[in-house]
Amino acid sequence: MRATGFISLWTLVSLPCGQLANPAEHEDVVKHAIKLHRGKGAVITQRKQWVLESCRKLSGLLRQKNVVLNKLKNAIRAVEKDAGLSDEEKLFQVHTFEIFQKELNESENSVFQAIHGLQRALQGDYKDVVNMKESSRQRLEALREAAIKEEMEYVELLAAEKHQVEALKNMQHQNKSLSMLDEILEDVRRAADRLEEEIEEHAFDDNKSVRGVNFEAVLRVEEDEANSKRNASKREVEDDLGLSMLIDSQNNQYILTKPRDSTIPRADHHFIKDIVTIGMLSLPCGWLCTTIGLPTMFGYIICGVLLGPSGLNSIKSIVQVETLGEFGVFFTLFLVGLEFSPERLRKVWKISVQGPCYMTVLMIAFGLLWGHLLQIRPTQSVFISTCLSLSSTPLVSRFLAGSVRGDKEGDIDYSSVLLGMLVMQDVQLGLFIAVMPTLIQAGVSTHSSIFKEILRILILIGQILFSLAAVFLICLVIKTYLIGPYYRKLHAESKGNKEILILGITAFIFLMLTITELLDVSMELGCFLAGALISSQGHMVSEEIMSCIEPIRDFLAIIFFASIGLHVFPTFVIYELTVLLFLTLSVVIMKFVLAVLVLSLILPKTSQYIKWIVSAGLAQVSEFSFVLGSRARRAGIISREVYLLILSVTTLSLLLAPALWRAAIMKCVPRPERRSST
Repeated sequence: MRATGFISLWTLVSLPCGQLANPAEHEDVVKHAIKLHRGKGAVITQRKQWVLESCRKLSGLLRQKNVVLNKLKNAIRAVEKDAGLSDEEKLFQVHTFEIFQKELNESENSVFQAIHGLQRALQGDYKDVVNMKESSRQRLEALREAAIKEEMEYVELLAAEKHQVEALKNMQHQNKSLSMLDEILEDVRRAADRLEEEIEEHAFDDNKSVRGVNFEAVLRVEEDEANSKRNASKREVEDDLGLSMLIDSQNNQYILTKPRDSTIPRADHHFIKDIVTIGMLSLPCGWLCTTIGLPTMFGYIICGVLLGPSGLNSIKSIVQVETLGEFGVFFTLFLVGLEFSPERLRKVWKISVQGPCYMTVLMIAFGLLWGHLLQIRPTQSVFISTCLSLSSTPLVSRFLAGSVRGDKEGDIDYSSVLLGMLVMQDVQLGLFIAVMPTLIQAGVSTHSSIFKEILRILILIGQILFSLAAVFLICLVIKTYLIGPYYRKLHAESKGNKEILILGITAFIFLMLTITELLDVSMELGCFLAGALISSQGHMVSEEIMSCIEPIRDFLAIIFFASIGLHVFPTFVIYELTVLLFLTLSVVIMKFVLAVLVLSLILPKTSQYIKWIVSAGLAQVSEFSFVLGSRARRAGIISREVYLLILSVTTLSLLLAPALWRAAIMKCVPRPERRSST
């Protein structure tokens, strides 16, 4: 009885691949099979007759398939023996027959895979979610493999169709005389075909068997247009150019990065629209903030909020916008280094190194204390504390923009101390990013391996210190032997044409950025060092380069601050406003107090008054906490809720930063210097 029920369900899966003609017959068979399986509505003789008839149909299909395979084999042997066909034509016809053979075999395999899956499901427990999940995963893998095979077969059929069309054209050309123009076009066509074959990368075939590559199901979405006719014609073009959007099962959206046919120029119109929209909306937002006395950067953040997921949701290429915005950070730090001469760096280097290190250690200690009281994992406490200990270099750079102050005799300029500490925090950022993999493993490791984890962290710290020493030596060599002749050559070649000067300086920034990246130090440090090295050539050189680079920096900084606004969620802030305000004020006050305490210990007595200004500049949270938070969330160090809290606290602290900075300036800076500082 059990075997009979299984056979009936087996044939239920098999029959749709056979001779059932219409949906009504399918439905009748399904209902009948259900009744048979439940033992209702049919006598034993009818049940046996139905099973025998279904099995007879399936066996007939399998015999017919074997007959067709034998005919295909005979056809292949006949083609191979045909002396009237060229070798190329023989290969093409044999390949066409093999495609059909593959289609028959794959269809048969699909039938028996479905039967195997049904048998596994019947033998399992419907209450066992793990078993059902495993069955679903196996079916998904089988479907993915089947989709890949079908895609490959479809591509082969397209190639076969193209070959047939070309063969037909060749026969027509042989039957008629060609003009000189036709012969030229035919030669060009052959050359174009060879070019496509040479430049085409078989990325799909090359990577599908690589370890770690998974097959995923994606949706292809065409651009919506009001005009249906225009949409239809555009769809035909996009089918050829590959400009549509792909969406996977995790709701990630993808755009084309490298086309199959590189001979046709393409542009990402989504990205173009996004940049144009940000540029147009940034003007009124920045204007409004200037009118009410806020820095323009908050207008750009508001622009990102309005256009981002929490607003109009009109930005489609979020990753591309953020990537372009990173160049705003690079050029901002370059100009910071351009104003931060080596003489000033040499004067405050001890404070710049000691201050951030002490503050980070104290923040981690407080974080572990609060984490113990709130029963938070040590790994999570260390990450959150380190993340909150960082301060925003681009924001403080905007606060200090345009300030020209000479050091008083025996005193230390607060801008030098502040920028030096921020640069050291950028170095710590690179160190923390390097340590994050070990931190992830430490979160899941056992107590027996704690000493190994500590040893690995110490080794990583040693590697970073070695990298910093290597960077210092490279900078020393560049300053001594290269930067002077390089700038003089650029200056001589750029007379009457600033293009060479801008390109040369940009290339130097990217060179230093690449060096620090290869040495596992933050790219931001390389940009800062590039500016500091050029500033060693004198004040006139710095002024000339600044006048060329500042417009580029300003535009890219707009994109950067707008990209920050894309990750600000006002609705979440409104829902949890009380908690977020309490957390933000606690973080800002704690950072301010710790900075005052540390600076009181390391600053000379004659410069103690600047500790209030420097502490005010360090009291906010760096926008790089967005980057660290996203990595930690993907790695499982922090949860979604903690990630949103970090984003919200960072945003609110950046909003409070101008008020705290102005209060410190009003209290500590004499009136003549106050104008240039604010």
